[in-house]
Amino acid sequence: MPKLVTLAFIVLGCAVFFLHPALALVFPVSDPKFLYKDTSGKKQSAEVVDKYYPKKIVKPFAADSQIDPKLRRAASIAEERAHAHSLSKCWHFVKEALVAAGVVKSRPQTTLAKQAGQELVKDYGFKKLPVSNPYEAPVGSVLVYGANRAAGHVEIRTENGFASDFRSKTPSRRPLIGVFAKS
Repeated sequence: MPKLVTLAFIVLGCAVFFLHPALALVFPVSDPKFLYKDTSGKKQSAEVVDKYYPKKIVKPFAADSQIDPKLRRAASIAEERAHAHSLSKCWHFVKEALVAAGVVKSRPQTTLAKQAGQELVKDYGFKKLPVSNPYEAPVGSVLVYGANRAAGHVEIRTENGFASDFRSKTPSRRPLIGVFAKS
């Protein structure tokens, strides 16, 4: 008899233990919420984000008729020559695309990417556009990013995203110095 009682407790314990995962399969779990109290003491909740979806570029804004059409060609050249990952030669690749498309007659001489905007304006007739969001930059424009102790970054806006020595659907996270284009 004691063996039967012990066996019954084991069976019931296993049933309770395995019933919980089985119920999880049957009943859907609602979206997880983060609960907190705001400054006034009221209970608030917010959805927990468990997946990150970067901004997707569906189609860029219409071609800007005031921008040199050769810049669109430079964008496609940059995208064709770009690699999947950075080679740390962004300004070199952008310079080559600008020369190949005929946007500039000679290779720019600055070595640091963060100096690109100044040189393009001073020596090659580019103008700084009143754009602060890289996604709103016209196709073919040159985006220049700064960095405190680094060379910075430069890329060309393409139809599918951004290109320099590598292609990307999202812009650089560095602080944007400016968006430059030629008319």
